[in-house]
Amino acid sequence: MTDRFRSFVRFCGAAELTSIGILVLAFGIPLLSSSPFLVSLVTQILIAIPAAFSVYVMLRMDLMTFAVPAFMAMGAYSAAIVGLRAGITDTIVLTALSFAVPALVALPLGALVLRLRGVYFVLVTFLLSQITQLLLFETPKLTGGSNGLAGMPATTLFGVALEDNRAVLFLAIALALLAAAITMVLTRYYRQHFAAIKENQILAESLGLVVWHYKMLGFAVAAGLAGIAGFSLVNMLLTAHPSSFSAMSSVDYIAYTIVGGAGSMFGPIVGSALLVTANNMFSNRGEYSPGFFGLLIIIVVLAMKDGIVGTAIKLAQRYRGRSRRIVLTPTQIPLQPAAAAEQTPVADQTVER
Repeated sequence: MTDRFRSFVRFCGAAELTSIGILVLAFGIPLLSSSPFLVSLVTQILIAIPAAFSVYVMLRMDLMTFAVPAFMAMGAYSAAIVGLRAGITDTIVLTALSFAVPALVALPLGALVLRLRGVYFVLVTFLLSQITQLLLFETPKLTGGSNGLAGMPATTLFGVALEDNRAVLFLAIALALLAAAITMVLTRYYRQHFAAIKENQILAESLGLVVWHYKMLGFAVAAGLAGIAGFSLVNMLLTAHPSSFSAMSSVDYIAYTIVGGAGSMFGPIVGSALLVTANNMFSNRGEYSPGFFGLLIIIVVLAMKDGIVGTAIKLAQRYRGRSRRIVLTPTQIPLQPAAAAEQTPVADQTVER
């Protein structure tokens, strides 16, 4: 049993299991506190986490994506349209739909955009978010246009309506936990493939790795994760509006991942919790809030180039290395027999003039 447990932990990864454990513990928040502010804040954090996971998956392949708001809009509007016009409010169905629609749309898009790398990929994905928001405004018969889709019915789970704030928080936790599980399975099972692509894509191709296959898989799953975040957002607002999915909001999700640490799955959770909380705190400062928020990001990035989690791991490893290091005094250093024989006591040495 111990060997099986160790092999399971080795496969899943300590950071991944820690992330899932923290999200499981979040189920206790609505049971322990009835503060509207705390419930709202935690819900916002849990909405941001799946979106940050989407960025994290793409960064594992050395791709910086700005398409997260576009895929969030696809998942959100899919759930809102089905709920309003087809009367489907089952949480399981809407969750599956919000993941599947962006993932399927990402397949033909990936065939085009995944050929690009670097700044070209960044530019195209940013334009994709811009075009998506434009389509939301210019198709009022489908998306409601500038009015959006308001009055979305409350979701249900096994016939029970999830109407109050605590129920919305429970669903947000469950969706974030699902996104974490998907991210863990993908990034751990294909960790060597993604690492090879990130390190040297040309070398990986020359060694026989089908790079486009794994990049397409990662892109589709990242789109699905963003769709889950979009569904979680419209479930909280009960409204799907184009302004919730602006292209510039992609900067926030990238910041959550980089500030927290893109080298570990735990990083997006820490970054989302820190920056969403800071954004709520700075919002009371009026017009100065964007400046304070940007200053916080600059300080963290300059002080911790590997993100909060990455820097903490490095410091812990350095501390453990120092504690294990054995310092020998000159009298404790063993001498080789030959070297010891050649040495002569200083008092016995004579100087010939």
